[in-house]
Amino acid sequence: MIHVEHLSKQFLDYERGWVSAVADVSFDCRPGEIFGLLGPNGAGKTTTLRILSTVLKPTGGRAIVAGYDVMENAFAVRASIGYMSASTGIYDRMTAWELVEYFGRLYRLPPERLRARMETIFDWLQMNDFRNTLGSKMSTGMKQKVSIARTIVHDPPVLIFDEPTSGLDVLVVRAVLQKIAELRDQGKTIIFSTHSMHEVEKLCSRLAVIYKGRVQADGEPHRLLEQFDQPNLEELFFHLVERAEASRQEPREAGKTEWDG
Repeated sequence: MIHVEHLSKQFLDYERGWVSAVADVSFDCRPGEIFGLLGPNGAGKTTTLRILSTVLKPTGGRAIVAGYDVMENAFAVRASIGYMSASTGIYDRMTAWELVEYFGRLYRLPPERLRARMETIFDWLQMNDFRNTLGSKMSTGMKQKVSIARTIVHDPPVLIFDEPTSGLDVLVVRAVLQKIAELRDQGKTIIFSTHSMHEVEKLCSRLAVIYKGRVQADGEPHRLLEQFDQPNLEELFFHLVERAEASRQEPREAGKTEWDG
C-alpha cells in the first residue's frame, strides 16, 4: 500500500548551502499493519511523512501511496490518505461537529453520507458529549479526538500519524493508541512516527529506525533485536545511533594528516 524507494529531500540553507533532511530512505508498509518510524527529533521523520502526504516534493527517489505516485498523481494520493500531525491545529471558533463536517466537505462527501459517517465516528470516539463545544473550550484530550475524527472522516485506506501523542498526558496517550490499534484492525495501512520505544512495542509490527535522515535498520522488532544482539528496543536504538555516529566520524579521521594531530 505504501512503497518508498531511495527517497531524499534537500533544503537550501543560505548559511550552510544544501542540507539533506532525508537521504536514500526506503521501506514498505502493508495493509493491516502499523509501520513505525522511530527516531529522535530532527531525524527526518516529519519530512518523510510530508513527502508521502504530498505537502513536500522529494528531491530524489520515489514514493507510491495507495497505488499512486506522490509526484505524478498527488490529488489521488490526498484523497486516499488521512494525515494527523503532532499539532492539533483546532479552530477556536468552530465546534467539534462543525470542524469535522468542514473537513468532510473538503473531501466532497455527499451530505447524507457525511452525516452518517460523522455519527459513526462521534459514537466510536465518544465525542457526543462535546460535539457542540467550541475549540477554545476543549481540553487537550478533546482536541486530539477531533484531530483523529477529521483525519478519518472520509474513511481513507492509508493513515499517517506524525507523533500523535506528543505532549499528551498518560490517559490521553492510552486512548489515542487504543484507537489507532482499532483502525489497524479495520484493515487500514498506518504509518506511525514516534520517538517512544514503548509506543513502537505496543503498536508496530514492523519499524524503521531513522537517524540523521537515513534508515539505520528496518524490519520486525524481534528480528532486529536478534540481528543486532540487543535486549530491547531502547538498547537497539542507541546501538544504531552510536554506530551511525561512528560511521560519520570515520571519513573525517581518514582525511587527517600528521599536521592534524
